[in-house]
Amino acid sequence: MSESNVKFSEAEALHFHSRGRPGKIEIVASKPMATQRDLSLAYSPGVAVPVRAIAEDPSKAYDYTAKGNLVAVISNGTAILGLGDLGALASKPVMEGKAVLFKRFADVDSIDLELDTRDPQAFIDAVALMGPSFGGINLEDIAAPDCFVIEQTLRERMNIPVFHDDQHGTAIITAAGLINACLLTGRELKDVKVVVNGAGAAAIACTELIKAMGVRGDNVLMCDRTGVIHKDRDDLDQWKSAHAADTDRRTLAEALEGADVFLGLSAAKALKAEWVLTMAPRPIIFAMANPDPEITPPEAKTARPDAIVATGRSDYPNQVNNVLGFPFIFRGALDVRATAINDEMKIAAADALARLAREAVPEEVAAAYGGINHKFGADYIIPAPFDPRLMEVVPAAVAEAAMRSGVAQRPIEDFAAYRQQLRARLNPTVSVLSLAYQAAKSNPKRVLFAEGEESVVLRAAIAFKDGGYGTPVLVGREDVHDRLRDLGVDDPSGYEVLNSRNSPLVGRAVDHLYARLQRKGFLRREIERMVNQDRNYFAAAMLALGEADAMITGVTRPFSQSLRQVEMVIDHEADAPPFGINIVVGQNQTVLIADTAVTERPTAEDLAAIAVRSAAFARRMGQEPRVAFVSYTTFGNPPGAYVSNLRDAVTLLDGRQVDFEYEGEMSPELALNHEMQRRYYPFSRLSGPANILIMPGLQSASLSAKLLRALGGESVIGPFLLGMKLPVQIAPMTAGASDLVTLAVLAAGAVDRVGRG
Repeated sequence: MSESNVKFSEAEALHFHSRGRPGKIEIVASKPMATQRDLSLAYSPGVAVPVRAIAEDPSKAYDYTAKGNLVAVISNGTAILGLGDLGALASKPVMEGKAVLFKRFADVDSIDLELDTRDPQAFIDAVALMGPSFGGINLEDIAAPDCFVIEQTLRERMNIPVFHDDQHGTAIITAAGLINACLLTGRELKDVKVVVNGAGAAAIACTELIKAMGVRGDNVLMCDRTGVIHKDRDDLDQWKSAHAADTDRRTLAEALEGADVFLGLSAAKALKAEWVLTMAPRPIIFAMANPDPEITPPEAKTARPDAIVATGRSDYPNQVNNVLGFPFIFRGALDVRATAINDEMKIAAADALARLAREAVPEEVAAAYGGINHKFGADYIIPAPFDPRLMEVVPAAVAEAAMRSGVAQRPIEDFAAYRQQLRARLNPTVSVLSLAYQAAKSNPKRVLFAEGEESVVLRAAIAFKDGGYGTPVLVGREDVHDRLRDLGVDDPSGYEVLNSRNSPLVGRAVDHLYARLQRKGFLRREIERMVNQDRNYFAAAMLALGEADAMITGVTRPFSQSLRQVEMVIDHEADAPPFGINIVVGQNQTVLIADTAVTERPTAEDLAAIAVRSAAFARRMGQEPRVAFVSYTTFGNPPGAYVSNLRDAVTLLDGRQVDFEYEGEMSPELALNHEMQRRYYPFSRLSGPANILIMPGLQSASLSAKLLRALGGESVIGPFLLGMKLPVQIAPMTAGASDLVTLAVLAAGAVDRVGRG
């Protein structure tokens, strides 16, 4: 089940999918393609060598091609989300999105394939012919009952995992929640009486899986639109008839009398509160209709305060979210080259998820809920989607089950090493950035958008508000609401606008700034003109006066100019100058670059202070800091005239006995290549590749970050401004709406870490 409570305008969704390179995926070469020799190795004549090797031994395809980490996401568009049969082409955005989730959560490469046919046999024949290309097949958004026929036939014909996520993904997460709900209520699976409302693909898969886990068939009643599916009905297909019960109960209301569990995979409001009252003590209610549940948790809890309730939504506890399952299930299956995903592997995944929910919640997950440290109980029976442990726990359990059940072609010999490999596959910063968004929703703040008349800023403010991350406060003139309406906002009056020409807060802003600057040569009338005519002065004053929690600016003028204006109003922190840090996010690692924005020629003291603050920031980003002071020289070779500050900074850190690794001066390629460090400079104090690069000056730092941004696009975030007493972020002039939202979310997250000066 997917999240359904995140709001956005249609225009924003279309802009997101169309900006830059249309769509959400691209193919990136994993080997260098810069020279003629590279091309000769990649294609003719070099490619003939692996071709012959694979022809002699087909298993070599896993060694010499991407097959072993490649999943096809395939649909015919006959059941797209809750939208219905809109056709193969219309399903493409969903399938691209699924491919993105595979990569984001489990480092599984995938490609979307949309088949323009409603003929199950044609679909089967097309997919079966693709077997040599992929390590697994993920079927998606295919209507029942065709999805049952398609999946079963493909599982029989293909020697790679075939998995219909709409069925089994939902079933696995539901089963995990059911295990824990039964544990909390003192029930055994073999004894629980279950009512399943809905008889589609997900409902039947859930029913089959919980029966495989021990729920007795005669304790399960399934209902469809007609009522209870019983043995006397003559309108049942083979999939419904497999779950027909020998019972005299005919309606959902009758079925629920005395039931322990309600599994809803049907329609909104299908479960009435008065029916919940007839269920057994401490009822377990999974209301998973999308986007609106069969009954909301508040309604269910009002009727039965002792109930445990789960839904498919993230704005209620216990979200049944398929992203907890399919990426990690395929990860484990691919890693042992499984020939199928069988019941043993599904049950292992469910058990692993259930166990994980019972463990102490890590700090980064707690932060996503506003600092509330959730623990196993009625409101936490399913792990959070961004729990970083998922990547380690679930694939390992699936791989082990594949080995036990005989479908693994390449068993894992050292599971400790495998778990380490899994941890290394994902960049923890990616999870932390995702968690920052969750934290913002749990603890929303007021954020000033200083350039409130700019379209890109307005789009960011709309996304910030609709995403539930906080309240945008727009600084602009009289036409801001008109501009919002032009961007598709139905009720622009819901957006707060501060106009520096006529706001009742102007007087306070002038008083505050005049008190700061009257002994620095400024007349009051100059201050009035600054506040009235420049949004940065006014917005910064509003932040200083507590009218908002954080501030974003930068898209209309150079960084240095915006910073000078903000510094007129807001002080630096005492122990170091402010500086900018760019976040370069890769799939497997993050590198921070500083100072990319402020100090042109930092002293040794400046560099040491930047290193200390950067290390603290890295820990906030989920990284264990390893600092390299980088230069064109490496430990004095070749001799350089401008490296003394770097060496002195290292000496200063030596004297302070800081709690992070650091080394320098060294070239960037050495700093990022730990193997080279070990081979040629065994005295290096870094235990791995550096993840913080402290540049010798603003010129080199800024040029490096801007080149990376130009070449790497959205993989470069920032510069993120550190060292101000209040949370202010200055975006680059090239920033898009998503960049501004990210900076706003990170700025809001920093509110509780700084004081108000």
